[in-house]
Amino acid sequence: MSSSFSRVFLVSLVFLPLLFIQGCQFRAIDNGMPAQVVRVVSGQTLEAISRGEAFKVRLAGIEAPDIQQQPWGHAAKQQLEATVNGKTVTLELDGQPDKFGRQWAYVWQNGKLLNEQLLKEGYVLWDGRSRDRKYDDRLEKAQAWARIMGRGVWDVKQPMRQTPTEFRQMAGVGEKRDKEDKGDKGEY
Repeated sequence: MSSSFSRVFLVSLVFLPLLFIQGCQFRAIDNGMPAQVVRVVSGQTLEAISRGEAFKVRLAGIEAPDIQQQPWGHAAKQQLEATVNGKTVTLELDGQPDKFGRQWAYVWQNGKLLNEQLLKEGYVLWDGRSRDRKYDDRLEKAQAWARIMGRGVWDVKQPMRQTPTEFRQMAGVGEKRDKEDKGDKGEY
């Protein structure tokens, strides 16, 4: 009886910690979908392929400067290109596609939420219009950090004076952008 108990005890000592370690493993995303980024359209929109299907992805929870809103729009696009273009990412989908056919998503790469990184580096603004608000606190704090640190659009030497929405309204690019997002060629 004691040898049987000893074996169970030894097996428990070996396997229980392994089960505990497995249970503590980092799980980035529950409903993640791997995708290959084939093109970055702007600082908030990219084109990807997953499971043989090509589609546009709109990064949830952020608003990038318009591509014509210089130098910030170009900088946001370049940063996103440098980070994900041609690489595999994991998409955490945020509801159904928008009226332009873009799938809203949180984009993960190597365990990092790229939407948050772009905010923290000051390339984009936080946009509370995401459907699934589970990362709103994280994203809002990332923007606050960039603002305090004077990063990117918050740089006191060259601050962005209009939000992307205000810029589009003033410049009249909203209608043009809407047409481009519907499939016409363009660089939104």
